[in-house]
Amino acid sequence: MPETPYTVSDVMTQTVIAVGRDAPFKEVVGLIDQWKVSALPVLVGEGRVIGVVSEADLLAKEEFRDGGEEDAERDERRKAAALTAGELMSSPAVTVHADASVAEAARIMARRHVKRLPVVDGVGLLQGVVSRSDLLKVFLREDEEIAEEIRHEVLGQLPITTELTVTVRDGVVVLSGPLPDRTLVPIVARAVRAVEGVVDIRLDLSSR
Repeated sequence: MPETPYTVSDVMTQTVIAVGRDAPFKEVVGLIDQWKVSALPVLVGEGRVIGVVSEADLLAKEEFRDGGEEDAERDERRKAAALTAGELMSSPAVTVHADASVAEAARIMARRHVKRLPVVDGVGLLQGVVSRSDLLKVFLREDEEIAEEIRHEVLGQLPITTELTVTVRDGVVVLSGPLPDRTLVPIVARAVRAVEGVVDIRLDLSSR
């Protein structure tokens, strides 16, 4: 993993298991089980993503095995009767671009309630997949690596005339030292929080 994994391309998985829209139900289940993934992109043509089949989509067939379809929503009834990936898939797919920030990808996952995002280029061709676990890789950065970035790439670019001490332990950043201009406190805090791998920030700043 690169020193500063700011974008999806830095953490995504490039080798992706995907299916065509005509893939049979049983084949989709088999691939999900074999590769231990929660969803598969559905592709057409040269690799354009048109949808995603998830475990939840597949589960509709089992959910209504003993009846009860009359109480289900239309989309659930459709998936319960589906035989192919194209009939099962959720479409359009929720995707992300490789140059999107890790934070942006995390927001998309949270808001759309998905565990994985196909990564596509400008015309919708599949480039990779990013999962929740991929996004969490940023918190595996070494403490000293984070501290060095804060010293040189963050504090060095801010209008601070005094040197602050930076220590990091388990991802928690402690900034200590004099900061005469107190109006800079929220600016410094926001800039430090934006560094990949920062779990939290503690300020021990004096006005001298």
